[in-house]
Amino acid sequence: MLLLLCATLFVFLIFLYVLSPRLPPRPVSLNGAHVVVTGGSSGIGKAIAIECVKRGAFITLVARNEQKLFDAKKEVEQHFMNEKQVVQCISLDVSKDFGQVKSVMKQAQEKLGPVDMLVNCAGISVSARFEDIKPEEFRRIMEVNYLGSVYSTMAVIPTMKERRHGRIVFVSSQAGQLGLFGYSAYSASKFALRGLSEALQMEVKPYNIYITVAYPPDTDTPGYQEELKSMLEETVLISKTSGLFQAPYVAQVIVRDAMVGKFSSSIGSDGYMLTAITCGMSPFTSIMEALLQVFSMGFLRFVSLFYLQSFDGIVQRCMFRRITEKRSETSLFGSSAGLEKKDH
Repeated sequence: MLLLLCATLFVFLIFLYVLSPRLPPRPVSLNGAHVVVTGGSSGIGKAIAIECVKRGAFITLVARNEQKLFDAKKEVEQHFMNEKQVVQCISLDVSKDFGQVKSVMKQAQEKLGPVDMLVNCAGISVSARFEDIKPEEFRRIMEVNYLGSVYSTMAVIPTMKERRHGRIVFVSSQAGQLGLFGYSAYSASKFALRGLSEALQMEVKPYNIYITVAYPPDTDTPGYQEELKSMLEETVLISKTSGLFQAPYVAQVIVRDAMVGKFSSSIGSDGYMLTAITCGMSPFTSIMEALLQVFSMGFLRFVSLFYLQSFDGIVQRCMFRRITEKRSETSLFGSSAGLEKKDH
């Protein structure tokens, strides 16, 4: 039985070795390439623009806030590798109207040439319990985080297909791999990006277009610091388990993975674990990547059980603490009311 198993594994490895030259996409260079970054005025988006500029790319920054765009443009331009590089910025809400998005992308390509890489980084977040999130907030988050990426991608795909060349990046989140307390709206929108990416990759692979889904952990950006002010205690405690990463490093990993056509881009050991145990039927870039997932999935699933138990423990402790505090306040208020009544 053991001999048969070894023989089967050997034949499987030989098959994969023969097939492997046809699998990995060819790495692309960003020197002279046109890269469009939505949500590029701050945070991870701006860091990705800077990383691409360092590699010689021409950049189109797309975001809603004009002042932040101009400030980001100046910062990105400080990292030019040569005097020919250009950074243009366009004020646009990519989630509102596809016709407008298509028109803007056409203008961007007329000035800097066809889009070689599109980075969908525009996104918003809210941390609240499900029943405290208004229906319109669910709609808005899905519009920005999901439809904004759909519209931008639809606007550049035809030209990429004609040229048989392109890279498309969807910036999801680790909350797009694991549903987290307080992120019922946000996680859903980020999970949607993966479904879109898997289906789209199957469609565009014959045209030499490769999709990358990035799953960054908590990243130290102005947006994250602002979000912390209203983030639920449970969400903060659970998120801390993956650590806090710096935007330049996160951007470096995402850009590097996109250049080689890697489908799933993860950061850190927790990121690797999440990507491995949630890979399912996702595309794989190399035989080595596939084999590592096959042989590590069982063990990593076992490790993940401890994480899940820890998260459940955090939620329960926070709940019990609030109940205890509420009872104490009620008891104190009742005692005070009784004393006042006795005095009268």
